[in-house]
Amino acid sequence: MKLHAVEIIVTAPPAPGWGGRYWILVKVSTDTGLVGWGECYASSVGPTAMRAVIEDVFDRHMKGETPENIELMFRRVYSSGFTQRPDLTVMGAFSGLEIACWDILGKARNRPVYALLGGRMTPKIRAYTYLYPLPHHDMDSFWTDPDAQADAARDYVRQGYTALKFDPAGPYTLHGGHQPALTDIALSVDMCAAIRAAVGNKADLLFGTHGQFTTSGAIRLGQAIEPYLPLWYEEPIPPDNLLEFAEVARAVRIPIATGERLTTKAEFATLLRTGGAKILQPALGRAGGIWEMKKLAGMAEAFNAEIAPHLYAGPIEWAANLQFGTSIPNLLLAETIDTAFHRDLIGNTIRVENGYVALSDTPGLGIDVNEDLAREHPYTGDGLHLQMQETPCNYQEGNRFVGGAPPVTD
Repeated sequence: MKLHAVEIIVTAPPAPGWGGRYWILVKVSTDTGLVGWGECYASSVGPTAMRAVIEDVFDRHMKGETPENIELMFRRVYSSGFTQRPDLTVMGAFSGLEIACWDILGKARNRPVYALLGGRMTPKIRAYTYLYPLPHHDMDSFWTDPDAQADAARDYVRQGYTALKFDPAGPYTLHGGHQPALTDIALSVDMCAAIRAAVGNKADLLFGTHGQFTTSGAIRLGQAIEPYLPLWYEEPIPPDNLLEFAEVARAVRIPIATGERLTTKAEFATLLRTGGAKILQPALGRAGGIWEMKKLAGMAEAFNAEIAPHLYAGPIEWAANLQFGTSIPNLLLAETIDTAFHRDLIGNTIRVENGYVALSDTPGLGIDVNEDLAREHPYTGDGLHLQMQETPCNYQEGNRFVGGAPPVTD
């Protein structure tokens, strides 16, 4: 059985765009007729350019190869162009294609992917979710309204969730590495207080920042929210100086989590060696795929670190996260986005029930992709999957991080 062809579908989820402006789905076929699905979580170039990268990676390094030779194909891609180092865009292309290879292998052997990774270690996966607005909430004010966020938190706890993520500190700006405004610190404290009061000890608080602060700024903010005992302080500084994470970790009494913008075990290894993070959040559609992250999980286990796969994409990456997550002993949580479109795109084959996901023994990734639905929602915009604003931090009037994928205005 040899890899034969790849088709690429760029799907746009309906507004408000939970999961980003578009998802890059790959359909890989073999010369025997078997088909595997994957998802590329890469957003540093637009979909048209990314399509060319995916096709080049497949044709150059994977076409005609057996899908079993994942290690060989990874090394070809990792070393391509005489580089032998992490490349976010190229590795994002390979990651989705690699996930599709595992889907093919599982189907060929009539076994779920996790069975090929050492079996089921964590039978029931604890899920977490962002706090998203309920139908009666105002979409614009929700993100900076502690009472509305607390209201949403109570609703998610009623659904069974035991971990909730929010990121009130803003702004999501390309001026990364700035001091937080005092208004941002105050809002963060108020948000933590309101949500903690709403959920008590029934749910962990997951505090996100999207890597917006300098080292000293991250320490100021982190120390301010310590009394509310968040389970993690996510990506407190930009991912381009991994050594500085350790300084934040030493100064803030909240576990540091990071990883959604990193790729391959090589980048994560710096965090493990320095103690910069004890909770690693790889996005499997970017970080090298399932096998590379299985290696990372083993490395993390030796450092007493935990894995919490990141998801701000479509349900195919979600399926890969779960197959991987159920196979490792140091899984902490798995992010989920439970929308009607996510469910419909995979035929409701994965379900969050009372805050947990239990995988079936369906072969491959265990999903039934609705290809027609994916093609019925093409992406026609010109923005990237996620996009930073150019306007810097506003120290007079406050800031906000807007959820979803709002129209590009900057």
